[in-house]
Amino acid sequence: MADPKRLKIRVDPDKCQGHNRCKAVAPELFVLDDYGNAREAGDGTVPAGMEDKAYLAKSNCPEFAVEIIED
Repeated sequence: MADPKRLKIRVDPDKCQGHNRCKAVAPELFVLDDYGNAREAGDGTVPAGMEDKAYLAKSNCPEFAVEIIED
């Protein structure tokens, strides 16, 4: 049986404008800095069962700052 793909998220700090849509739809996956800009929580690993939230956060970013990497 093949291992399921692991996902990681990454926020491009040069693109993030602090809309916080990612944090609104997936608060477990993102943290905000003092200016309201998002970054990935921890090392960006998406816990099992939260893959849909990661993709929802990516699709809700108006600046295309959220990237999903499949391991």
